Amino acid sequence: MARDDIVKRLGIDVEWRLFGTGPAIVEAFERNELDLAYIGLPPALIGIDRGVRIKCVAGGHVEGTVMSGKSVYKGFPETDDLGDILKQFCGLTIGVPGKGSIHDVIINEYLERFDVKEKIEVINFQWADQVLEAIVRDDVAAAIGTPALSAAVRRYAKGRVLYPPSKIWPNNPSYGILVDVRFLHRCRDIVEGFLLLHEEATAFLRSNPHEAAGIISSFIGFIDEDFVMDTLKISPKYCAQITDGYIFSTMEFVKVMKRLGYIGREIAPEDIFDVSLINKIHPSKDHYEEGLLL
Repeated sequence: MARDDIVKRLGIDVEWRLFGTGPAIVEAFERNELDLAYIGLPPALIGIDRGVRIKCVAGGHVEGTVMSGKSVYKGFPETDDLGDILKQFCGLTIGVPGKGSIHDVIINEYLERFDVKEKIEVINFQWADQVLEAIVRDDVAAAIGTPALSAAVRRYAKGRVLYPPSKIWPNNPSYGILVDVRFLHRCRDIVEGFLLLHEEATAFLRSNPHEAAGIISSFIGFIDEDFVMDTLKISPKYCAQITDGYIFSTMEFVKVMKRLGYIGREIAPEDIFDVSLINKIHPSKDHYEEGLLL
């Protein structure tokens, strides 16, 4: 969004729209308001389950859910036991952006797994900023959300990472590129061109993180470069490829989401993914594990 020189090479006018959560993006797809989006896969699975015609055509970021809270609470590395970390919030509240978001699915799965679902309240917020405000006011004790939310909790609530993204759910599909199937069939060349630019942008982010942070900071206007760098360092796994691990993790979400009642059926991989374009654009090994060149 910040680099007009990249977008102009696509050769069409792009209208960007910002949404607070993934479920809101799915609803916009359902209303035929979007052609393409960056979105976590679990909300997309909910949409696919109810008939929204979208498919994931590229990856983007994995392991982007992190648990944060004020420094009075224990977390990793004092303990590696997520169940032990969660149990200290019995009788308290955890804030999460978006019902049906990837963060919401993950926390509800673990609350059930560690048998604390009835003891810890989860409050869903439409925007991550609202979760931060709730942490600052002590309306919620902890937050499950994006790296940006975690960086904000550290800066503005004197908080800390309680459980890092690399441990919460390996290879979890934090976001991919989802496309309306009709747009994909009608404008395949445009989607391919976008994915070429997407791959270039993720490569730039990995190899030039400080420069990228400066560009992002200047574009947004109300955050500084250090904040962007903090966000990138919390969860640095960016690439455009759809890996076997990315697909496997998504299919694990399918099982969990069906069991928890988010979706009503087992969704097959071919109903979620179309890897033909990204395999053409990015035939080499993925770069998720490379992290950032600091």
